[in-house]
Amino acid sequence: MNKPTLTDLRAFMAVAEHRSFRQAADLLGITRSTLSHAIRGLEDSVGARLLHRTTRSVSLTEAGKRLLGRLDPLMSDLDAALEEVAGEQGLTTGTLRINGGENAIRLLLQTVVPEFLKRYPGVELDLVAEGRLVDIVEQGFDAGVRLGEAVPKDMVAVRLGPDIRFLAVASPAYLAVHPAPKVPDGLSKHQCIRQRLPSGKRYRWEFLKRRQEVAIDVPGVLTLDNNQLMVEAALDGLGIAYVPEPYARDALDDGRLVTVLEDWCPVIPGLFLYFPGTRHMPTSLRAFIDMVRTGAA
Repeated sequence: MNKPTLTDLRAFMAVAEHRSFRQAADLLGITRSTLSHAIRGLEDSVGARLLHRTTRSVSLTEAGKRLLGRLDPLMSDLDAALEEVAGEQGLTTGTLRINGGENAIRLLLQTVVPEFLKRYPGVELDLVAEGRLVDIVEQGFDAGVRLGEAVPKDMVAVRLGPDIRFLAVASPAYLAVHPAPKVPDGLSKHQCIRQRLPSGKRYRWEFLKRRQEVAIDVPGVLTLDNNQLMVEAALDGLGIAYVPEPYARDALDDGRLVTVLEDWCPVIPGLFLYFPGTRHMPTSLRAFIDMVRTGAA
C-alpha cells in the first residue's frame, strides 16, 4: 500500500470541513480535478471510501469520520510544532485569512495591514470583503471583522474601531417639501431609501430613546444594498437614508445632508476582530491580534 502524503491528508480534511470540493479547491489553491485525483489516491491508499459524493453534496463515510477524528488533533499538533520551531528562529509565516464587510476590510487596510506586512513579510494576507455573515470556521477563515452586535457569542472579540451610530439623513431639499418626522413612526409618511441585506432580507431601521426600542420596516419605493449608494440617493433628494455615520459624515459637515431623528439614533459597538478561542491559534493570527491590541488600529 502506498502511504498517503501529507498533502493528500490536508486535501481530505479541507473537503471534509467544507463539505464541498469547490470550496476546498479554492481554499487550497488547486483545481477541482486535482483535488478529486488526490482524494481518489488517498482512498486507494487506505483501501476505503472516505466520502460520499453526489452532484449536489459531499458527506463523510463512517471510515471518513474515523479518519478525520484521528487527523484533527494530529494535524493541530503538527502545525503547532512547526510554528514553534519557526518562532524560535524569529519567523512568522503562513497564510492568514480574514473575512469582513467592505468597510471593515478598508479599515484594516488603512490601519493594521501596512505595518503588519512590514513586520511580517513571510505572512500572506488573504482578506475577503464579503457583506453576508459567514461561519468563519466552516469557511476556512482564521478570523473575521464585524460590528460588535454581529459577533457570534462563542467567539473571542478584540475591539478594532470606536463605537459608531447609524444616522437617518436626508437632503435639505427633500425636507423642504417633506418636513422631518419627530418620532420614528412618522417615517410612515416619508419616502425612505430601504436597504437590502446580503441575506436577502430588508433591514429594519432600529431606534432607541430612553430605553424605548423601535424597529421599523420603513416604506419606500427604492431599495439599495450599498451604504455609499444610499448616501448618494439621499443627496439626490430621493428620500431618507439610514446609514453608518462615517458614510454620511462629509455630507453632514458641509450641509448637503442633515440628520433626522438624531435623538433616536443610538451609539452601538463598533468593529471587532473575532476568532475562535477553542482551536490552535496560528502565530500569524497571534501577531495580528497583538498589533490590534497595542493600538496599531
